[in-house]
Amino acid sequence: MTTQEPVTAAQPESEGELRARLALEELGLAGQIRRHGRVSSLAEAAAARGVEPGSLIKTMVVRRAADDYVLVLVPGDRQISWPKLRALLGVNRLSMPDADTAKAATGYERGTITPLGAHGGWPIIADERVTGTISIGGGGHGVGISLDADELLAAIAATRADVTDPE
Repeated sequence: MTTQEPVTAAQPESEGELRARLALEELGLAGQIRRHGRVSSLAEAAAARGVEPGSLIKTMVVRRAADDYVLVLVPGDRQISWPKLRALLGVNRLSMPDADTAKAATGYERGTITPLGAHGGWPIIADERVTGTISIGGGGHGVGISLDADELLAAIAATRADVTDPE
């Protein structure tokens, strides 16, 4: 069951938020959608969502090759370890696409990207520290979805691996 804070006339549900919410419901996941408005840092977002930074999960778009991406779920207090991720994927080179390319690959603007309803059907890798109750992007600026990590990762068929380092 998905719970959602009311959408006001001043804050209508965006197309990205709708897509994320419908994907959450389609997967049968219980989650709480929180609307807190725009923030300027990960620490502000964690505070607004009532979670520790390590429980706020960033969805990073990583390019393996032209038109070939993976989504990497990274705890907020960690960063991608490029050597670990390259080893896992068996590649010598990875890169982060620019904002326009990331949007074209996922359908979401940078800062709103979520594995829920992302276009492309790209593989998803979750750092092994993505556990417990987490908050992920909700498809719009200032929107998060709190849910159980194990249930999410099973539903989206994510691969779990050690792919991050402390910030």
